[in-house]
Amino acid sequence: MTSTGDLGRRITYHRVRLGLTLDQVAERAEMSPGYLQYLEERPGTPTAETMYRLAGALETTVDDLLGGGVDRPPGRGRAKAAPTLESLDPEECLKLIEPGGIGRVAFNGSHGPTVLPVNYRLHHGFIVFRTAPGGPMDQDLRTGLDGVEIKVGFEVDRIDDAQREGWSVLIQGPAHHISPDELSEVTDSDVTPWAGGERHLYIRIVPHQITGRRIHHL
Repeated sequence: MTSTGDLGRRITYHRVRLGLTLDQVAERAEMSPGYLQYLEERPGTPTAETMYRLAGALETTVDDLLGGGVDRPPGRGRAKAAPTLESLDPEECLKLIEPGGIGRVAFNGSHGPTVLPVNYRLHHGFIVFRTAPGGPMDQDLRTGLDGVEIKVGFEVDRIDDAQREGWSVLIQGPAHHISPDELSEVTDSDVTPWAGGERHLYIRIVPHQITGRRIHHL
């Protein structure tokens, strides 16, 4: 097969996602734990058969392990037969988003309805992210009135293309700009924007309403 590039990182990601050890994945894929560790830590060129066994063990696809689906939106496959749509309670929703990652902030911007992705952390029960001072989410999320904050939507989801399953969580509440006097409350949130740049403005979303749904199969 061609060069696998960041195959090791993708193997590790899916193994951790499933909560499996090296030995458990190796047993599922019918390979030695030592070889699996080698693939996680060093560039390798496994055979097509090995890749198919690995994809099956990690409940994903060969295309995904090789990075072929990076530029394609998830969820393009057909639904499985008889899917179940389950409503999630607020506690389960918060548990799902607790690890942090990428979420989407929805608000009424200066050019109309706007949705932007952000790196976030769940910190002391609040959604915390960073943005650039003077940017769209700084200016568009200010009312100009003391004590009056704009209500936003915040959405996080996870899609499992291989299993045709997934979940989504929607949080609604006011967006609060963290003032210099309040910085000590959020600087330990350890949220780092992938976009880089001067993104020193912290914004905190206070959850007023939490809803979620999960699609799964019996």
